[in-house]
Amino acid sequence: MTKVFAITAVAVAGLALGGAAQARTNAPTPRVSKEQAMKIALAVAPGKITDAEYEKEGGGWRWSFDIRQKGHIQEIGVDGQTGKIVENSNEGKVDHD
Repeated sequence: MTKVFAITAVAVAGLALGGAAQARTNAPTPRVSKEQAMKIALAVAPGKITDAEYEKEGGGWRWSFDIRQKGHIQEIGVDGQTGKIVENSNEGKVDHD
């Protein structure tokens, strides 16, 4: 019985990972590079980037950066097509995403 459970768990995990990979393949190619977006984000919120990702949020694709500043994390979202700031929020002492 344990062997069947282990095989099922592996199969389910594989499907979940495949779905995540599929979602990323549908992402449009950003016109704004990660490096360009980082410069834009750091100009708004100077500090150390602790996390960066290209994600779909709020109906569009964007670069999202968690930036450690004095005592808190600032999340900056940069539109992947235009380079405009689409989020600038204080996440508190730790990232809540």
